[in-house]
Amino acid sequence: MFDNTRVIALEEHYWDRELVATFQGGDRLRVPQLEERLFDLGALRLKEMDEAGVDYQILSHGASAAQNLPADIALEMTRRVNDRLHAVVKAHPTRFGAFAAVPTHDAKEGADELERCVTKLGFVGAMMHGLANGVFLDDQRFWPIYERAQALDVPIYFHPAAPQQVVVDRYYKEYVEIAPAILNAGWGFTVEAATTALRLVLSGVFDKYPRLKCILGHLGEGIPFLMARMDEALSRNSKVRFRDTFSSHFWVTTSGFFSNPALLCTMQELGIDRIMFSIDYPFVKNTTAMEWVKTVPLAAEDRAKMLSGNATRLLKLN
Repeated sequence: MFDNTRVIALEEHYWDRELVATFQGGDRLRVPQLEERLFDLGALRLKEMDEAGVDYQILSHGASAAQNLPADIALEMTRRVNDRLHAVVKAHPTRFGAFAAVPTHDAKEGADELERCVTKLGFVGAMMHGLANGVFLDDQRFWPIYERAQALDVPIYFHPAAPQQVVVDRYYKEYVEIAPAILNAGWGFTVEAATTALRLVLSGVFDKYPRLKCILGHLGEGIPFLMARMDEALSRNSKVRFRDTFSSHFWVTTSGFFSNPALLCTMQELGIDRIMFSIDYPFVKNTTAMEWVKTVPLAAEDRAKMLSGNATRLLKLN
């Protein structure tokens, strides 16, 4: 479609039936057409990729994945989830890659599972969602996972999850009924994931692990637009250098965010080499993203970097 440029999308979700069956509260969408696509890792998914011109998906489990599993079942269930995902990738190696689900109840076990997925199953990194049983992911108890990711030279994709109920009650509850998306893609997801990224920068984890690589979706969860103000304010009376740290450790994707002004802002702040194409399938249709790509005001070389070149380099794809 684009001068024979390969199209790689790397925030493309699915659901594992065993894992979803353990979810509590509002994790189940109960939207039949969407659930059908989340559970499908075969004919329907491939058909819709082909129709839109998507060559390759990096598959990742949707929120909240392994971060909120009870400690007594987390490791063994996550291993089964990752093994089943590996079987899918093995069946379609030219169409699918995978981000590992990582159990966080015990960071050493989580790090070991990440290493197993990368070295034994061929996964290209991991995706982590929201808080882990109420604890922010910058907490030092999780740092062994980041240490292992650095050693393996694979990125961690920090994906949002729904706000905690205490946040919902304090900030959003009056408007949930009239605008349910205020809790997710409409606002809540952005706040949750951007806060995770900010906390990671402030935590010192990147001083400890200077080669740690991270990914944020949705064009950086608003951070590129706010970068200059954040950098100036956070540096007051402190040694924090937000812009330098964020720009050195984070890549961003276009998942669910198909705006030329937003893309250009992100490009000006981070550079085209830090931006990777994603769709957020099946929450967003493949065709929506692919029609947008035709309009992006980028030179062919930069568009090729966004569509696949940057992901190929970061994830070391063949």
